[in-house]
Amino acid sequence: MLDALDVSAVVKRFGDYTAVNNLSFSVKSGEVFGFLGGNGAGKTTTLRMILDILWPDAGSISVLGNAPGRGHACDIGFLPEERGLYRAMSAIDTIVYFARLKNMPAAEAKREGLALLDRFGLGGQAKTRVDQLSKGMSQKVQLATALVNKPKLLILDEPFSGLDPLNQGLLEDEILAASRGGATVIFSTHVMQHAERLCDRLLLLARGVKRFEGTQDEARATLPIKLALTARNSPAKLPGVISADAQGIAADGWQSWDVKLEPGRSADDLLEHCTSQGFALRRFEQHRASLHDIFVHIVGAPEDTK
Repeated sequence: MLDALDVSAVVKRFGDYTAVNNLSFSVKSGEVFGFLGGNGAGKTTTLRMILDILWPDAGSISVLGNAPGRGHACDIGFLPEERGLYRAMSAIDTIVYFARLKNMPAAEAKREGLALLDRFGLGGQAKTRVDQLSKGMSQKVQLATALVNKPKLLILDEPFSGLDPLNQGLLEDEILAASRGGATVIFSTHVMQHAERLCDRLLLLARGVKRFEGTQDEARATLPIKLALTARNSPAKLPGVISADAQGIAADGWQSWDVKLEPGRSADDLLEHCTSQGFALRRFEQHRASLHDIFVHIVGAPEDTK
């Protein structure tokens, strides 16, 4: 099966500024793929090249097996970072309008649009003008325009921006529902919690350069494993231990330790070694690195990541 998206050695410059620098990655069909980086990382520029809004200065892009273009627009759904709807149109007319641009028959577009509005709790506002809706309601209408054609490829640029926690949860549910329905989903974000809950694989981008591509577990494997131990003796000389820092106050001969293992080492192997060698333990707990920790380790900590 062909990848839903393949980006190969793509470069995009704006004058002397290189926004995307020799970027290559692929997205498998049916994946939820996170496109992560701070502001200015090149996320939106890359998505616009995938959508044929911008054109690369070098490299190639394949979208659903074809070069970017309008020929397969009916198979793509797009939610832009900068929201924009026709404010004088009703909610349902807006959805139908965007669906018709993707070659959906009007009757089918209206049926699907009304079903989406019902699902989003806006069934009673179908005929309400966009300029009379709250910001959260209008964002749901915008999301419906991206979903109405049941796209094979759904592209969401900073989709959680400006949403309250309740609507963020609704959007996460819609992303997972689209994936279960067979769609490939690509979304950009600088909020790590959403990507951590949703992504099958992810790309970490900084200043237009790819820093990592793979699964979250593969990314975690690049970090030292952190453990919390309570032991009678120092674990500093155990195999694979990088550092062992004493914590708290020793009591009854026991001491708490914060321990780091070399990347690639297994906490299970260390526990087995302790057991077989009679290294006395009262506590052995592994800390799971968050996606924020991973991002900071691989990319750094720009002010606009959370």
